[in-house]
Amino acid sequence: MRSVHPCTNQTPSPGAGGPNGLTKAFIAGAFVLGMGAGIWFDTQVTFQPQNVASTVLVDTKTPNSELCMANGYSSMVFDQRIFLSFNPFNVYVAQPEVKPGCVLRRSNVGVLERRGLVDGDQVSACKRSMNTFAFVGDLAGRPEVACVYHSEDAENQFLRDPKMGTHMRGSERRRVAAGVASP
Repeated sequence: MRSVHPCTNQTPSPGAGGPNGLTKAFIAGAFVLGMGAGIWFDTQVTFQPQNVASTVLVDTKTPNSELCMANGYSSMVFDQRIFLSFNPFNVYVAQPEVKPGCVLRRSNVGVLERRGLVDGDQVSACKRSMNTFAFVGDLAGRPEVACVYHSEDAENQFLRDPKMGTHMRGSERRRVAAGVASP
């Protein structure tokens, strides 16, 4: 027995009454394509050079980028000024200035020495403290060269010890770390 449509009193023709397989495939494809495009745009696609969302951009903006990539690591340098007043005691912090820079591997600091930017005594003093050199600016001009220390203590405290991120004072943190109860 064939069914009759209640509003029209007509029997539906075969194939009518809903989307066919091809239409369903197009709808599913559009959905998947839309999801993919949304995810792609949401992952901080870099269209402007003002967006520093990738290390590739930092690598290309580093002064002497070829020399830096061959002998060290491109970096972002934060120049920060902090002012302390003593009467009354206050701390004032200036806006940091961000510049592209390069940190040389310890074995490659001779690059600076050969260019006359540091001398043998400076290299010896820097290496004696297990440090290396970093620079900001073009090596052909007047770069800012500094002996820098690799701080392993500056790792992400959230991953190493989440309790360190709480607003405890130093003495409270030491007590918690030592497992001593509060007085």
